[in-house]
Amino acid sequence: MSIELYPNASLGDERTLLEGMQIGTVDMGVITNGPVANFVEEMAVFELPFLFPSPQAAYDVLDGPIGQELLDKLSEVNLKGLAYAERGFRNLTNSERPVNSPEDMDGLRIRVMENPVYVDTFRALGANAIPMAWTEALTAMQQGTIDGQENPVNVVHSFKLNETQNYMTLSRHTYAPAIFVMGMPAWSKLPEAAQEVVTQAAQEAAEYERKINAEMASEQLAELREAGMQINDNPDIEAFQAAVAPVYEQYGKQFGDYLPRIQEALK
Repeated sequence: MSIELYPNASLGDERTLLEGMQIGTVDMGVITNGPVANFVEEMAVFELPFLFPSPQAAYDVLDGPIGQELLDKLSEVNLKGLAYAERGFRNLTNSERPVNSPEDMDGLRIRVMENPVYVDTFRALGANAIPMAWTEALTAMQQGTIDGQENPVNVVHSFKLNETQNYMTLSRHTYAPAIFVMGMPAWSKLPEAAQEVVTQAAQEAAEYERKINAEMASEQLAELREAGMQINDNPDIEAFQAAVAPVYEQYGKQFGDYLPRIQEALK
């Protein structure tokens, strides 16, 4: 089997790719959890803040029965979930001041994804959460109309956010999977033996990507430090967790029994 790659959104944005997979114009893609959750709402359980204490804890849940069950739910919307790669843990940056606890976030204008869980999380932390598209956020940071944003280290590095953002807090507030997804039209055409090969290869690729992502994040943090960014490695995570308790009260029941099952698995 040969796989042809079309990088850098050359086939469209993530939602367009998923819709293309459903109708058979795109075979497969690696899609961030947020857009996938627009098709299967329960997937958004992974976006609850401070859910996973470490990468390994996330892998144990995602690669285990709960993660597999959620991948299988994609078949209800004509998609085939194969495996979980990652975008990584999201962290806070800002141009105003060091942030160690929720008190330090009071009034900071922080761009968040256009997603209610993210908006409510940052409001609970005391920030002025401003949902906007990423392209707009880059301009807003340069113009100073927002103070900060939150993203994995690789995004901060690749977009050179250190040029407008003086401070990074390794808050690791949300873990972002990126899911290997295939369209059911393409999946159904494969003979069973080939389906097994694709599933196995997707898991191997996901584990490899996680390893590379961790290595790159370590190098990128070192480069950002060298470029003058002040990075707080050990913020007061317990204070942040306590502040987002209302988010769990608001959203916890939206995901069926997945949240309590994940919490039980993490014990």
